[in-house]
Amino acid sequence: MATSSCYCVSSHGHGLSRAGPARLRIARLHLHLVFPSTPSPRLSSRRIPASPDPPLDVAAGDATGEVDWPAPNDDQDQEQEDRDEGIGFHIQVSKVGKRNRRLVRARVRVHAPLEAVWATLTDYEGLADFIPGLSECRLLDRHDGFARLYQVGEQDLALGFKFNAKGTVDCYEGDIELLPAAGARRREIAFNMIDGDFKLFQGKWSVEEAGGENSEEQELETTLSYVVELEPKLWVPVRLLEGRICSEIKNNLVSIREQAHNRRIQRLQHEVTFPAAAGYTIITTSRRHPIS
Repeated sequence: MATSSCYCVSSHGHGLSRAGPARLRIARLHLHLVFPSTPSPRLSSRRIPASPDPPLDVAAGDATGEVDWPAPNDDQDQEQEDRDEGIGFHIQVSKVGKRNRRLVRARVRVHAPLEAVWATLTDYEGLADFIPGLSECRLLDRHDGFARLYQVGEQDLALGFKFNAKGTVDCYEGDIELLPAAGARRREIAFNMIDGDFKLFQGKWSVEEAGGENSEEQELETTLSYVVELEPKLWVPVRLLEGRICSEIKNNLVSIREQAHNRRIQRLQHEVTFPAAAGYTIITTSRRHPIS
């Protein structure tokens, strides 16, 4: 559910030194977090196990469906946190164990039912249509709750640099879980990068619909959560990526939120229009063919 890429960028210095020509070489790790990604074309022929095992659970929620965001400790120091109360967005980036490993937790409130959010997440080949910076998303394989995607992202940066990303991630779609709270439901997608520029990149998407007195109330209380644990392969300090990570994850969550809203509106419009049309047909028919 996310992609990454690493490459080196060369740039001639302009105005950096007057003593002579200067050349600046910058090694940069380019990370674009989007959705489950799949194998590059050269991996598309790789045989996929009939029953692939999902990755180990990452920061799982408790039985009530609440995502546990513990306070920082010696092994997990909070590095960055951001909130946007207007849309119920919250993100937290923490250092985990190893010096160059991070755990990212994010969530956003969605005014749409679980089904609309899930349909948006699993519309893999349509993700590039509404995810900013995602130039390609190809579904390479899908069966029995399993999907393998190949994604490419691109974004312009300052000084003429390009922000590129590509990667392969296997996704495992879980079944709907009924939570203890009345009417509450949850469904998750676990993902694991199998080919890319990270020693570790795995996590999950979670869609939780809170219970309520009626379905309309439930639609207004859906939470989309994202958790990923990552560690780059190269020497590039992951601390330098934290700002980019937070920005990209927020863009992705907000884009999914808006797309799910659109799905809900389209469904409601269809439900209103179809009965009206059906009623008109019935009335017209009854007038033409009165019952004797």
